Amino acid sequence: MDRENYTSPLSSRYASKAMRFNWSDTKKFTTWRQLWIALAESEQALGLPISDEQLDELREHATDIDFDLAAEYEGKLRHDVMAHVHAWGDQCPKARGIIHLGATSCFVGDNTDLVQLRDGIDLVRRQLVTLIGQLQAFADQWKNLPVLGYTHYQPAQATTLGKRACLWLQDLVDDLNDLEHSASMIRFRGVKGTTGTQASFLNLFGGDHAKVVELDERVSRAMGFERRFTVTGQTYSRRLDFRIGQVLSGICQSAHKFATDLRLMSGRREVEEPFEEKQIGSSAMPWKRNPMRSERICSLSRYVISALDNTAHTAANQWFERTLDDSANRRITLAEMFLATDAVLNLYLNVTSGMVVHEPVLAAHLAEELPFLASEALMMEAVAAGKDRQDVHEAFRMISRNASEAIHKGRPNPFRELLAADPLVGDLAPRFDEILEPARHIGRAPEQVDEFLTGEVAPLLENYDGLGAVEGEVRV
Repeated sequence: MDRENYTSPLSSRYASKAMRFNWSDTKKFTTWRQLWIALAESEQALGLPISDEQLDELREHATDIDFDLAAEYEGKLRHDVMAHVHAWGDQCPKARGIIHLGATSCFVGDNTDLVQLRDGIDLVRRQLVTLIGQLQAFADQWKNLPVLGYTHYQPAQATTLGKRACLWLQDLVDDLNDLEHSASMIRFRGVKGTTGTQASFLNLFGGDHAKVVELDERVSRAMGFERRFTVTGQTYSRRLDFRIGQVLSGICQSAHKFATDLRLMSGRREVEEPFEEKQIGSSAMPWKRNPMRSERICSLSRYVISALDNTAHTAANQWFERTLDDSANRRITLAEMFLATDAVLNLYLNVTSGMVVHEPVLAAHLAEELPFLASEALMMEAVAAGKDRQDVHEAFRMISRNASEAIHKGRPNPFRELLAADPLVGDLAPRFDEILEPARHIGRAPEQVDEFLTGEVAPLLENYDGLGAVEGEVRV
């Protein structure tokens, strides 16, 4: 590693090898050469004077890129595409004259971006599908475990841990559907020329419109695309970048919500992320079990969420057929949004593969608040016995207030004792344990989990049978 130059932590610490390669110089510039070969092959097939010998020379040197020579040319020419044209031309002297024939820089630049966006989405898809499968199993395992539910981060009605997991899972299901929609919007730019009119190719083929259209189709298919943009400027619409960025932002919003919930539960010692035997939680406090994975998910997610604004400004600031102020920006933004999302999903996968559930702690926290949560059920029992609803409500209001005051003074919850001593509702005390059984207060949470997993998640995952799972990793 070069210690004298800045290296993005997304490469050195966070993102996976597969995603790093997708946005690497090797992937980018070998794709440029694949595009130039596809263009030359198609032009030859449609009658342009390009020899087999020239094509063979290009294929022979399709991957042995002289990056130093290209950098030397770019230093002189101040043009990255022409630098690589010249560097490849030096390797392929016979084919030099037909490299980039009729094309503009965006032929390689934009089309390569589209290849990388497509392939990046493929990698994210596998992560999402694997993650949905892991959370599906977690939700099913814990669908019946009563836990304290919160609204406003204040104790509310009970729920189950599996039902809470379905809230995380539902967001990911929506993210996957959004991902597929954005993937369907990716089309090849193809061969469109300087301002998108295909004028240069029309000249090359002597005004034959049919051959220009076929050229566009041939090159698109050669690069693995069945669909292409019918109209472009010099670039494809930067609105596509925004749409894809929205999906990445959405995934990170979902991940941030999950990780925040887990951090809150971890602080209450209820549910924890994996913690390794040799792992150190704090340099100063040896007992600490800081949720570093979940915190990192939140940190990287925040970066992706904020980066979406950048793609919006780029789309809004395109002038007429093209302006170059998006170029340097997009080199950074697109790659880093994918790399950071990849890192977030890697961590999410790692955490959900080994979450630790402390059932006794969850039970204790629910039991501490359950007398308050059961007030409505107790009220209904009293009213069913013939007592006035408003009088009963006032009695429970006073019992709850006095119990809360005792808790605030550090005492155990005296709700049961106060209930037994109340002249109006004290006769409910013998049934207190029965009424406070946690399973009586979770509503349809287990049934909702079953309905969601069976009705929505399982059919969705069936569509991806055979896709292949991936494992989450924590690189550092």
